[in-house]
Amino acid sequence: MSAAGYDAVIAGGGASGLSLAAALAVHGWRDRAVLLVDDADARPAAVCWAYWSARSGPLDAAVSRRFRRIRVHADGRGAVVPLDPYEYRVVRHADLRRVVTGVLDRCPGFAVASGRVREIRDGPHAAEVVVDGRVVPARWVFDSVSPWPATGPPDARLAFTGWEVDCANSVFDPAVPTLFDFRVPQADAARFVYVLPDGPHRALVELTEFVPRHGRPSAPADRVAALARYVSTVLNAGDYEIRRTESAVLPLRARRPSRRTGHVLAIGARGGLVKGSTGYAYERIQRDSTAIARSLVRHGHPFDLPRRARRHGLLDAVLLDVLDRDPLQLERAFARLFLDNPADRVLRFLDEDSTSGDEARLIASMPKAPYVRAVAARAHAATLRRVEGPVGWVRKVR
Repeated sequence: MSAAGYDAVIAGGGASGLSLAAALAVHGWRDRAVLLVDDADARPAAVCWAYWSARSGPLDAAVSRRFRRIRVHADGRGAVVPLDPYEYRVVRHADLRRVVTGVLDRCPGFAVASGRVREIRDGPHAAEVVVDGRVVPARWVFDSVSPWPATGPPDARLAFTGWEVDCANSVFDPAVPTLFDFRVPQADAARFVYVLPDGPHRALVELTEFVPRHGRPSAPADRVAALARYVSTVLNAGDYEIRRTESAVLPLRARRPSRRTGHVLAIGARGGLVKGSTGYAYERIQRDSTAIARSLVRHGHPFDLPRRARRHGLLDAVLLDVLDRDPLQLERAFARLFLDNPADRVLRFLDEDSTSGDEARLIASMPKAPYVRAVAARAHAATLRRVEGPVGWVRKVR
């Protein structure tokens, strides 16, 4: 670190902070002064992340499990779906940290410190991070810990209740995770179960509930009861032991926030990297981290990042509008996407790598009426904004 501070401070030691630190080291910043502030003791950290990918990356050594097929149960149908050329992969937080630490150990200017980020302040020439009362100056700050800006409620939420279970019966296929299984009581929400196997007797079994924009998650006891019923009756697990529990509520937003404030760039979920229609983020974080590092090397700033195509944001927003009106459309949408289309086409679309031809074929497979109504409502709202904008301005002047 120079007298002026660090070249960069990364606030947060989750997936986005660790991934960005590794990307900076790999893509040309290994001799710079970089501080990663790991606040895991202050904020709950994810145990693992799952994602799909068809490419290799510098952090692949952190992948603990790979799957070439997934199981789907939706709309009265069930199938095992091949993913080729994609894989569904699992990364544990402990493994990611171990791999990234190995990368950073070869970079003399990189440091990792434990602490709570209390404040991030931007200035005219640099920024400052307040860590447990200590002010740390930096040319650039990458922020994964600040609260989401006050721009209104999220478009939807996903409420998770999960168990890591050991079952007496051999009920899991170690080679095939269940991405979604809607054979649970739906109540007034859309619910599905996600199963990530770790052998024939052990798995993470997670109930996911889609919560519309103005809705509320069902009571935790209700979700627990639905999960217990699934393990006992759908899986026919016999006696089982719950080794670990987890619970969280993930906000979903179709529109990304403003990421840049002077010398501060938001990353990870805070930077809008969570996909609004799925809740997945890990692979998007890897791409974003690489883009940030390359921008710093090429331009001396981290802001030369790929722009999201407007149509992808619109498609996310339309889906969330449909589900806001009728959450049960989620099951129909997933059934049509994954059971009536090749998985690689769907995954390209969800990764925002799809062509217009891919998207046309996917849209053709979906039920038309709810999506046409959602698009029409958005077009009408946009027309009203264009008309009312000048009128409102005239009224203000008067």
